[in-house]
Amino acid sequence: MEWTTEASAQTSATPERVWALWSDVEGWSRWDPDVVQSSLDGAFSLGSSGLIRPKGGPNLRFTLVEVTINHSFTDRCRLPLATIDFIHELTPTSSGTMITHRVVMSGPLAFVFRRLIGSGIERGLPTAVRSLAECAQGSAAP
Repeated sequence: MEWTTEASAQTSATPERVWALWSDVEGWSRWDPDVVQSSLDGAFSLGSSGLIRPKGGPNLRFTLVEVTINHSFTDRCRLPLATIDFIHELTPTSSGTMITHRVVMSGPLAFVFRRLIGSGIERGLPTAVRSLAECAQGSAAP
């Protein structure tokens, strides 16, 4: 079973500016209201892992499973018999950058986690992406 949701927002900021916000893991809560706390053990690079505490949830361990500087990264959380990939992509446009965040749940128990947290992710994702776009433009600079 697989479940996917995504949200996008346009920003006048450069991909490098968005990347600076993404790679500052400790600062994710400044632009994502559903993140209480986050940290990374080491550099923002392939294979690094960290912790994230979502609002109303427990600490979750994640691993960076894809990192392409100034373009994309994917962090993965493993749950019992399910995986959640948080895919982040930047697409340069004539007026700046399109930011896309996609969440993919997969595995035998993905349907359970979709019921438990899927609607919260669907509600929160557009807000987080819009807030990131605004922050990258400097209206809410960290």
